[in-house]
Amino acid sequence: MNKKQITMVTVALMLGNVMAGLDGTITNTAIPAIVSALHGIQFMGWIVAIYLLGMSVSIPIWTKIGEKITNKLAFEIALVLFVLGSTLEGLAPNIYFFLIARMIMGIGGGGMGSLPYIIAGYVFPNIKKRTQVLGYLTASFNGAAILGPLVGGWLIDALSWHWVFYINIPIGLVALLISLIYYKPVTPKTAPVFDLQGAFLLVSGLIMFLMGIQLLGLTATWIVVGLILFSLVLLIFFFLHEAKAENPIIPLSIFSNHDLNDDLILFATTWGAFIAVNTYLPMWAQALLGMSALMGGMTLIPNSIVEIIASQTVATIQEKIRTFTLVMIGIVTMMISSGGLFLANDQTPLWILILIGAFSGIGVGFIFVALQVKVQIDAGMEDMATATSTSYLIRILAQTVMAAVYGVIMNLALASGINTHSNITMHMMNELSDAKSAKLLPQSLLPEMRKIFHSGIHEIMAVSFILLLIATIFNFYFNFKQSNKKINRSPK
Repeated sequence: MNKKQITMVTVALMLGNVMAGLDGTITNTAIPAIVSALHGIQFMGWIVAIYLLGMSVSIPIWTKIGEKITNKLAFEIALVLFVLGSTLEGLAPNIYFFLIARMIMGIGGGGMGSLPYIIAGYVFPNIKKRTQVLGYLTASFNGAAILGPLVGGWLIDALSWHWVFYINIPIGLVALLISLIYYKPVTPKTAPVFDLQGAFLLVSGLIMFLMGIQLLGLTATWIVVGLILFSLVLLIFFFLHEAKAENPIIPLSIFSNHDLNDDLILFATTWGAFIAVNTYLPMWAQALLGMSALMGGMTLIPNSIVEIIASQTVATIQEKIRTFTLVMIGIVTMMISSGGLFLANDQTPLWILILIGAFSGIGVGFIFVALQVKVQIDAGMEDMATATSTSYLIRILAQTVMAAVYGVIMNLALASGINTHSNITMHMMNELSDAKSAKLLPQSLLPEMRKIFHSGIHEIMAVSFILLLIATIFNFYFNFKQSNKKINRSPK
């Protein structure tokens, strides 16, 4: 492809990331309006969970689809599914229809989240240029995430919650047209046999596992244990099948690459820690400080801004600073966030919380770009696509699992607090997170209710900090011995 084509393809990939970035923060802003209109408050958690579920089960499949029909066509299909899901969500007459549409959107999101990084690996063989483009993709995602609360709040107030999803239609169509016109596939045009049995076992196993995790604390223990055990059986059969498959979904050979395994472990521990700050900082603002949902979402804006700056910084300094050092900088700054929120009390001013939270953005910006490039280098060109999508899958799974764990920690803290205060109920604790409904609660009970809520966040941040300590140990063990080596640069 010529320079203009490469530039336009980069724009299309960035537009895909814009939609994905918008969806996170803009949907969170709209959730109260959605559950109110569709009478689905009991399914509030599933609005986020089912999207992650669709992403998780589809990520490995998109890689193989890309190999079979080219990454170009796979990316375009992912765009169509994402836009279709968005449209159906806006048209949803009830919560069940909405959740099905959300799953479709998540499946498309799995392709949009993984394929751009694979495409960048092929389109930009020069590592320095690829690092810059990965920074652009990260920046487009985070830039959209910054605008999400503002755009979502305005759309809901001026029009309705439906437009939170309709906004994806023009963006998606523009990205699709650019890809159709300018993207000339550079991946091999061979059509390998698609591993249908492997895909079925993997998707079924992941669905059972993630459903079990999401139902923790919400249903009978035997159901959760049964789902997780069944999922493990399916995943064992999946790996046994993959060992013999002609064209496996996930080649087991990548797990014999110790450097790549090290990268995936670091991704899992740091992303599992990050979602604690990303999820509970807005809740802190709303439940403990009485802020609105819009203000709660805006607490993450500085976090996203510094993440953009950090990701772009890595592109310029990676040749001079080793991966070990870059990852260590990221872990330490994330520790400042988790540790700071662990030490903060329920009277801590908002500006201090925002400042503390912003450090996690610096950490994620450093770690993501540094490790994503290292994943592709460690895997080599032959396994680059599979390794890239696997690293994305690991990050999503880590976030999904730890989100459920943090939810259980919070529920246990709330239950413990309620048991010691007979005049406080779980319904009252639910009302506490909304500024308008909190005003209707007995004002004399608010200080004690906020202490109960704070105890849950306190314990969550402790677990997040422990994960980062584990990541520190892994980084020293895996990468410190390579501290005298710089990343080998591929030719221009």
